[in-house]
Amino acid sequence: MAEKITVPTLGESVTEATVSKWLKSQGEKVSADEPLVELETDKVNVEVPSPTNGVLGSIAVKEGETVNVGSLLGTVDNALKSVEKKTNEDNNYSPPKKKKNNQPKIFEEEEIVRPQKTIQKKIQEPVLKLEEEEPLILDNAHEDTEKQKVEKIISPAARKLASETNADISKIKGSGKNGIILKEDIMELMGSKPEPSKRKINYGPEERVKMTRLRLTIAKRLKEAQENAAMLTTFNEVDMSEVMSMRSTYKDEFQTKYGVKLGFMSFFVKACVIGLKNYPAINAEIQNEEIVYKNYYNISIAVGTDRGLVVPVLRETDEMSFAEIEKNIGMLGQKARDGKITIEDLQGGTFTITNGGIYGSMLSTPILNPPQSAVLGMHNIIQRPVVFEGKVEVRPIMYLALSYDHRIIDGKEAVSFLKNTKDNLEDPRRLFLNL
Repeated sequence: MAEKITVPTLGESVTEATVSKWLKSQGEKVSADEPLVELETDKVNVEVPSPTNGVLGSIAVKEGETVNVGSLLGTVDNALKSVEKKTNEDNNYSPPKKKKNNQPKIFEEEEIVRPQKTIQKKIQEPVLKLEEEEPLILDNAHEDTEKQKVEKIISPAARKLASETNADISKIKGSGKNGIILKEDIMELMGSKPEPSKRKINYGPEERVKMTRLRLTIAKRLKEAQENAAMLTTFNEVDMSEVMSMRSTYKDEFQTKYGVKLGFMSFFVKACVIGLKNYPAINAEIQNEEIVYKNYYNISIAVGTDRGLVVPVLRETDEMSFAEIEKNIGMLGQKARDGKITIEDLQGGTFTITNGGIYGSMLSTPILNPPQSAVLGMHNIIQRPVVFEGKVEVRPIMYLALSYDHRIIDGKEAVSFLKNTKDNLEDPRRLFLNL
């Protein structure tokens, strides 16, 4: 009897998917709940499990084809024993009969003697290999000696230039007396024609790769955000001295007690939640001709993966402690990088935080994550001279950027929200006073 493999429910607003990869081949044995095929949606990859034990009987949809929810993907034949029997008959195969105790003693002795010889041979082989490995040590020593020899015949000027430019001396043949490598030899190496990149060697001048469904959806949603929203961006800067000092003072004690590192993101989440409470329009969205104010605070955290940008959601962050925020961020980030993020992990966000600073970004204008109305961009922390209490001091400064939908959020609210976030970060004690 064959069990159908169908496309499961993929989550809210997701009606179709692309067959990314079949994890099993036709006729291969499978176990119940074992992943059979991977589906790629516009949000996450979903693995469809086997409905029963058996063999993969048929594949109805090839890789790369698009399917809808409920569509037939293939079948699993759960009559595994019948299939095995039929396969054996087709191959004219008959199982060997059990050995009886009345077999001649000579036969038994042969069976015993022959394995003994084999075992003895196998035992001797590693001994021979160990003896052969000894010269390898001598070779390495020889290589080290040769390396030292090369280093000794480099002129001081050439040595200095090679150190400054990280030149590969092994590729240089010295032109000086007795093969001494001169400064001119290093300069000649620097002026040599560079080799083409590995990608050009492997794939040619151009390569064409089909966009994944996730990348296509990202492109579509970002374009829609630009076209449908009246998007503006306001900027501010925050002195991270107090946050960094607090983090440095308590990070070891924090990790010992809670088993997780104290990062910067928990401070930003807490500061943003206070700002969202003070300025409700930042946490709202437009639905048709209505403004929906949300009195819960689900913060979306942008995470970069090999497949693209995903934005898992921290739910009810106003009811989370610093430790709970850090643990959940770490868990969701790891799931995203491992490709195990689910539809549920990506739904229900009300405000987004994205940190381009981890990649070295100094300043950017983040784009909205529809249907949300605002997104906060964090950036790199750089030591800059600033005026503090009438004196010029070098302080760790981060630029903040808030992009917002001007249809629902006025400039006053956006600037005030960002100023409130800045104040709570420059004096982290305010976070515990809900100011």
